Amino acid sequence: MPMTYAERFQRLTALLTEWQPLWRPLPFHHRQMPWASRHSGLYRYLMLLDEANWIRLERDPFATSGIGTWLPVAELTELTQLPSRHAADESALPNRWGDHIGGRKWQQLEAFVHRVEAKPGQAMLEWCAGKGHLARTLSRLHGSEVTALEWQAELCEQGRQLAERQGVALKLIQQDVIAPDAGRWLDPQGHVVALHACGDLHTRLLQRAAETGCDITLAPCCYQRTAADHYRPLSQLGRRLAESHDLQLERDDLALAVQETVTASAAVSRQRERANAWRLGFDLLQRDVRDCDRYLPVPSLAYGRMPASFADFCRWAAQQKGLSLPESTNKGIEWEEWEAAGWRRLAEVQRLELVRHLFRRPLEVWLVLDRLMLLEEAGYRVRLGTFCERELTPRNLLIQATRP
Repeated sequence: MPMTYAERFQRLTALLTEWQPLWRPLPFHHRQMPWASRHSGLYRYLMLLDEANWIRLERDPFATSGIGTWLPVAELTELTQLPSRHAADESALPNRWGDHIGGRKWQQLEAFVHRVEAKPGQAMLEWCAGKGHLARTLSRLHGSEVTALEWQAELCEQGRQLAERQGVALKLIQQDVIAPDAGRWLDPQGHVVALHACGDLHTRLLQRAAETGCDITLAPCCYQRTAADHYRPLSQLGRRLAESHDLQLERDDLALAVQETVTASAAVSRQRERANAWRLGFDLLQRDVRDCDRYLPVPSLAYGRMPASFADFCRWAAQQKGLSLPESTNKGIEWEEWEAAGWRRLAEVQRLELVRHLFRRPLEVWLVLDRLMLLEEAGYRVRLGTFCERELTPRNLLIQATRP
């Protein structure tokens, strides 16, 4: 008999709790991982991985490999396997409907709208609409007006202009969905949709919808974008499980669930890798300069704004942190050596990150199951699956909920 959502939730809670000493520590914070001595076999295995096997596991942490000797790969694989929610009719939409929408975004949207199982004549509402791309597509697909909520006035105006030019029946309303009055737009007999609504934006939708009783089709995203420093499960079951297992998640832990990216170009990937190597090189340098073996966080910097050289990057980073580098002293700085050390450190961190990456999808599924349990407890009939392949977007989990 297939396990229930509650059973899956309970088992994931137990595994995330049991293995949190391995998946919670950030490798770039630690010169020596806190778990390295206790799990010396795993540590040695990771450090000896060649480039080809590291790339294979980076692309698919659940791939068959020696890592399963130390970690519950098989069970995590089973717990994170979810059905694809294919619709009866998934014929391609007219290309012109995707005008003014990025190619990959249009593909995601096209896959999503086929999963919106609206009843004939049912009022539809898009939550966190931006320019209303999803709402316009639903309006065209179903031949009816769709309402959309967006808090930025500029995006509302741009969306209205697009709808007018395309002859689409769209009502785009400026509304802060976090505000207490946002729930007034939810129709108990209607259907609310949201594609990649972030953090508090989609949790507020679920809480309001649970009170209202409307149908829901939601692909959540960016769980870490929340005002709270510590995660408080949304469902009663989630709170009981977290308390009984002592699973306490912080905002940084939630970010792990959305770390995976599969859409970056080769050029962007190289820029990201160089930026990470430089950051790690500076980290090693600052530990030496300060005589303090502790990670020093440096502000993020867009790849296009990165300094031209490693030395210039270190000078910039030191200035941000009020740190004096010993360039004018007899000690000096061997920039090439510190940069090379940063690249070596990057190779180590990348291999250690494989442990965290194994728990990335389980954590995301756990967070989505918590949302599912909230709806079940409110009387909804719920389904969880995927609306597209991960190659299109790793954020492909789909919640479908109706209240009888």
